[in-house]
Amino acid sequence: MESEKQVQSTGEDVPDPEEEEKRLAAAAREANRLSELRLVLLGWRWPGKSLTGNTILGREEFRLERAAEFCVKRQTEVEGRQVTVIDTPGWFSAQTTPVLYQQEMIRGASMCGPPGPHAFLLVIPVGMFTEVDRGRIEEHLALFGERVWRHTILVFTWAEVLRNMSIERHIKREGKDLQWVLEKCKRRYFVINNCIFGEHPQLRRLMEKIEKVVAEEGIYNPEEVEEKKHLDQKQNRELGARPKVNSAVGLAKLDVDPPHNSVDVLTD
Repeated sequence: MESEKQVQSTGEDVPDPEEEEKRLAAAAREANRLSELRLVLLGWRWPGKSLTGNTILGREEFRLERAAEFCVKRQTEVEGRQVTVIDTPGWFSAQTTPVLYQQEMIRGASMCGPPGPHAFLLVIPVGMFTEVDRGRIEEHLALFGERVWRHTILVFTWAEVLRNMSIERHIKREGKDLQWVLEKCKRRYFVINNCIFGEHPQLRRLMEKIEKVVAEEGIYNPEEVEEKKHLDQKQNRELGARPKVNSAVGLAKLDVDPPHNSVDVLTD
């Protein structure tokens, strides 16, 4: 009765809480909307990484028949905004990634143009995830500095193999190694269906997730990371050049004679 009186007295309808929540969410999305998005793909030398890039672009731009040795940059328009996607060389599963490939991966972040990529998409196919897999991810993301984790979204591909299993259950089942990666990414993850081309129903949600990351973390700046890396290397060289002081120096090293007995011997 009281709410009815309020409506009658003010002459205005009381907004539906659910509708109000939707309106606020839409306003937040519009406020976070970016005119362009710059993305860098990271992952293994499997088709899933390049295929995800093709899904975002809506056409086949990245070759799937062989693994890329160099970064490839492609652009498209998604819902009225320009989207730039950089596909980087994938890393090997059981052997060391060549230095040239590592350098090319780092160059991929700079290919986006200033100030840098809005997000890194770490592509992982659904399946067994081991301690070795975790180590490979940690090793290669370290190339971009610790800050890269704040701008990384974990993208699961080939989720069709899960059938009726939810991605949340799969994550829990895989154990601590996959959990570790998710925690480093602040549990930002996305499941994409790479069997759809053209108008993809998931792309809007992916773009919104990326925009939310930018709103919370800003933009990754590769120049700042490179400057910090050079500064750390300089400090390490300076520390290495300092002479080491050994506190346990023997008498022989100091060239000091051993002390004599100071007691006089009396003779008759």
